[in-house]
Amino acid sequence: MNKNIKNSILIIVGLILLNVINQSFYKRFDLTADNRYTLSETTKNILSKVNNPLFVTVYLEGDFPSEFKRLQAETRQYLEELATTNSNIRINFENPDNQREELIKRGMLPSQLTVEEDGKLSEAIIFPFAEVVYGKKSTVVSLLPNAIVASQDEQLQKAIENLEYSFSNAINSVTQKKQKSVAVITGNGELQDIYQYSFLSEVAKKYKLAKFTLDSVEINPQQTLKDLTSLNLAIIAKPTEKFTEKEKLTLDQFITNGGKTLWMLDNVQADQDSLFNSGKMLAYPRDLNLTDMLFSYGIRINTSLIKDLFAAQIPLATGKVGNQTQFKNLDWFFHPLVGGNPNHPITKNVSPVRLQFVNQIDTLKNNIKKTPLLLSSTLTKRIGTPSFIELQSIADEVIEDEYRGGNQLVAVLLEGNFKSAYKDRVKPFETNLFKEHSINNKMVVISDGDIGKNQILKKQPFDLNRDKWTNQQFGNKDFLLNTVDYLLDDAGLIQLRNKTLQIRTLDKQKAFKERTFWQFLNVVLPLILLFTFGFVFNYLRKRKYSRL
Repeated sequence: MNKNIKNSILIIVGLILLNVINQSFYKRFDLTADNRYTLSETTKNILSKVNNPLFVTVYLEGDFPSEFKRLQAETRQYLEELATTNSNIRINFENPDNQREELIKRGMLPSQLTVEEDGKLSEAIIFPFAEVVYGKKSTVVSLLPNAIVASQDEQLQKAIENLEYSFSNAINSVTQKKQKSVAVITGNGELQDIYQYSFLSEVAKKYKLAKFTLDSVEINPQQTLKDLTSLNLAIIAKPTEKFTEKEKLTLDQFITNGGKTLWMLDNVQADQDSLFNSGKMLAYPRDLNLTDMLFSYGIRINTSLIKDLFAAQIPLATGKVGNQTQFKNLDWFFHPLVGGNPNHPITKNVSPVRLQFVNQIDTLKNNIKKTPLLLSSTLTKRIGTPSFIELQSIADEVIEDEYRGGNQLVAVLLEGNFKSAYKDRVKPFETNLFKEHSINNKMVVISDGDIGKNQILKKQPFDLNRDKWTNQQFGNKDFLLNTVDYLLDDAGLIQLRNKTLQIRTLDKQKAFKERTFWQFLNVVLPLILLFTFGFVFNYLRKRKYSRL
C-alpha cells in the first residue's frame, strides 16, 4: 500500500477516535479565583430531579446598556453550565420589546435605569426577568436584587452573586412533587387577610397556604393538635387576644413535633391609626399569655418601646396655601428602620426593614442557638409603658445624648432542640402526641406585629415593600419571604444567598477621559507595529537577496 495513502487512513481513523472520545468524555474547568461557575452540591441535587424538559426563557436580549450586557453574559454562562449538567434544560433568550404588555401582566415589571456611557447620562428600560417552565408549572425569576445599593456596579455584582440561588430556587419550586404547607393561625385577633395579602400572596406561589383557627381547641383539642401537626409552618401575625392554656399547649406541641413557627408579636398596645385620629394615644403592655412559653425557648419580649433616630417618615399637615393643605414627610422615631445581619442568608442584601412601635427582645441562656436577624441603629432610646405618645412630639428638638441606648434586638432566629413549656407541668389536656423536646427545629420571633401588615389604597392591598404616602422603599416583604424559605428549606437552598463574588468593573469617568489613549494603544499601535515589521522585514529581505 502506498505510504501516503496509509498515512492518510491513519490520520482519518485517529480523527474519528478523537471525536468519539470527545463525545464520551466532557469536562469543563472553572479557572476563576472565586469558583464562579462551579455548581454547589445543593444545585446538583436539584438538577438531578429534572427528568423532563425544563425551559428557561430569559428576557435579557436586545439593545440595552453595555454594563448590563455583563449580566446577560454571566446569566448565559451560568445557564449553559446548568444545561451541561442536565441535558433536559433548554435555554432561550428573547427580546421583550414586542411583548412588554404581556410581561407586565405576568408580574414582570420593567426597571428604569440611569446609565452613564461616554461621559453622558441616559435613561434605559430593561426587563431583568427569566421564566422557568416545567410541565404545567412555571415561575418567574428576578435577575436584579431589590437591595439598596450605592451604585449600579454594586447592583450588578449582587445580581450576579444571586444567580445560582435565584435559578436553583425556581427549579426546585417547579420540580417539587409535594408542596409544603403553611398555616396562618387565627382565633386570637390576628391581622385580617387583606392586611397580609402582599406577603401571603407571595407565600402561596410556592407553598400550600391555609387558615387554621385555634377556636376548635376548646371543643376537640386532640383533633386540633393532630391537624396542626400535619402542617409544616405556622405564622402567628399580630395576635391581640390572650391565648388560653389549651391553645398554648397546641402550639407548643406543634413545635416539639417538628413544626416551624414565625412569630410576629406586639407586646404593647400602640396603634398608628388611633394616633392619627386623635393626635395622641396611651401605649400600654398587652398580655398575650405567651411570656412563659417564649421564656422556655430562650427569649423574652419586653414591654418598652424603641425610639430610633434612624427611622421611616410619616406625612403630616404643616399648613395651608389657599385652600390646599400642605403635607411634609417627617422622621417618626417610633418607626425604626432596622438593618439585617449581613452574614445570614435571610437578611443578606435585604433593604432596611420598617417597624412600627417595636419592642426589644432579651435572649436567655440555654441550649438553643440564637442568631440576631434585625437590629436597630445605635442611636436608640427606650420608652417605658404605659405612657402617652403625642403626634406633636415629632416637632420636638432632638437631643442626641438621650439616644445612647445602642443596638436593640428586634428579630431573632432560634435553632435547636426546644424544650416543651409544659414539661413537668400539669397539662390542660392529655394527648398521645406529647413530646418533651423537639429535634433540630427552628423558629423566628419578631417583636413587631405590623412588620407584615400592608397598607390599603382604594380598598386594595398595597405593596408591603412601599409606603403609599411617602413612596419610601423597604425590605419587609423580602425579609419575611426569606424567613419562610429558610424555615421550610430542607435542601440548603437559602445558603446559596451567601455566595460572594468579586466583579471587576471599569472606572467609567477615567475610561472616558483616557479613551483616546487606550483606543490608540489597542487599535492604532498594533497596526503601526505590524506595518513597521513588514517594512523592515521586506527591506532586509531585498537587501539580502540583492547581494546574490
